[in-house]
Amino acid sequence: MASIIQSLLVLVLATLATFMVPCSAQLSPNFYNKVCPKALPVIRSVVQRAIVREPRIGASFLRLHFHDCFVNGCDGSVLLDDTRNFTGEKTAQPNLNSIRGFEVVDEIKAAVDKACKRPVVSCADILATAARDSVAILGGLHLWYPVLLGRRDARTASKDAANNNLPAPFFSFSQLLTNFNSHGMNLKDLVALSGGHTIGFSRCTNFRDRIYNDTNINPTFAASLRRTCPRVGGDNNLAPLDPTPAMVDTSYYKELLCNKGLLHSDQELYKGNGSESDKLVKLYSENPFAFAKDFKASIIKMGNLKPLTGRKGEIRRNCRRVCKLYAVFLRSSFIIENYSIGSLDY
Repeated sequence: MASIIQSLLVLVLATLATFMVPCSAQLSPNFYNKVCPKALPVIRSVVQRAIVREPRIGASFLRLHFHDCFVNGCDGSVLLDDTRNFTGEKTAQPNLNSIRGFEVVDEIKAAVDKACKRPVVSCADILATAARDSVAILGGLHLWYPVLLGRRDARTASKDAANNNLPAPFFSFSQLLTNFNSHGMNLKDLVALSGGHTIGFSRCTNFRDRIYNDTNINPTFAASLRRTCPRVGGDNNLAPLDPTPAMVDTSYYKELLCNKGLLHSDQELYKGNGSESDKLVKLYSENPFAFAKDFKASIIKMGNLKPLTGRKGEIRRNCRRVCKLYAVFLRSSFIIENYSIGSLDY
């Protein structure tokens, strides 16, 4: 009896994996061309509507993609809610009260699955595509880049990995570079991808120490921020990461040249000592096309961090939880031991 139930569960999962999703061993910009050519236009349409409703959501998509990829690879794990089997990444310190936009991801998932008539687009690919579309919508066609697709979704998440693998706003330059190097990223990737802070806002708790204690900060800039962020309280008060938080441009780098980086980690990229990091900041501040070129190369590189492909992982129906049948399979030993399917509560 036990072996029969277990075999049937394995057979069901294998069958679903075979007929529901395309299979590929590597990422490709053309991954959905045949199985669902409507997928990318639908994603862009929903992203466009969301940005019209709230321009800040573009920065949220970019942040979700980054925070997904830097924790065990680009696998959609950042979207998973906590379960009885694991504590997810949403409550990790770098993510708590920081990452957002989950409802819009749900909206994209529902729209694309309806257009494709089945769940063939992974949540990880939705994040990668929504980030690209946000950058292009807020910055212009010169910032459009081909997203490599074909990622599959993780079946678990790790709060500890999120706490350990994401760079913090108080990091020094050496800590930032070490963190990026640990993910196979280099100095140019660090400076270029930090340019993602050209859009969006940050919470007072992330920049309070800088505006009260750092010495390499413009005094007038610090004084203006203290009105938003008091020494005590107001942790969730927001300040823009650069003067144009709804536009992808090079203002972020221009501000660094004037010691107006909002976060300590931002200003660490420019110290005025002629370092390679300094040179890149100056280049990007003066040449938006150099920034666009390097940013696109680095975010494509980041999007290729340890993706699940082929038969690894799954294609979720709901981006917040693993597929129901897989969850049942995980508990199959319990079912078999008790000979009771009625105990399931999924």
